[in-house]
Amino acid sequence: MSHAEDAAGTRRDFLYYATAGAGAVATGAAVWPLVNQMNPSADVQALSSIFVDVSAVEPGTQLTVKYLGKPVFIRRRTEDEIARARADDGAADLIDGLSQNPNKPGTSADDVNRTMDEAGEWLVMVGVCTHLGCVPMGNGAGDFGGWFCPCHGSHYDASGRIRKGPAPRNLDIPVAQFIDETTIQLG
Repeated sequence: MSHAEDAAGTRRDFLYYATAGAGAVATGAAVWPLVNQMNPSADVQALSSIFVDVSAVEPGTQLTVKYLGKPVFIRRRTEDEIARARADDGAADLIDGLSQNPNKPGTSADDVNRTMDEAGEWLVMVGVCTHLGCVPMGNGAGDFGGWFCPCHGSHYDASGRIRKGPAPRNLDIPVAQFIDETTIQLG
């Protein structure tokens, strides 16, 4: 083998490596925008956590706020509502036996697992029917004294548990916590 043939092989190898490197850079440049577009936009990140002042919410009333494009019901329940909800714990006609509470994952649908506090005074739920996404009417509506979805007739009790109708599961509960005595952080 002569020196010229050895150099030709080296140039050929160089061209293979240079072509492969350029292809890798071009592939990365083409794929990066596709991957990057899956990141949440700045407006979504800004809404990923909100603070709600609940100091003006009286027992027996409900505050509705918009969080991530959905209504969220924040209800301060009366002693009668709490007693009625806790009396229904373990009822045979519960369609969904899970709490749907990411703050207490894998727990039963008992009222204490769906509320923010042990006393059961504060109930925070996503106000979207789990059937087809309508917004249920509240303040004691429906057959079970909770919420009623006018679109297809789902009835929820005072804990937001599905009791009758086509909805497959209880009203969802967002990630939430008390920051202080009068402020709830959603998200």
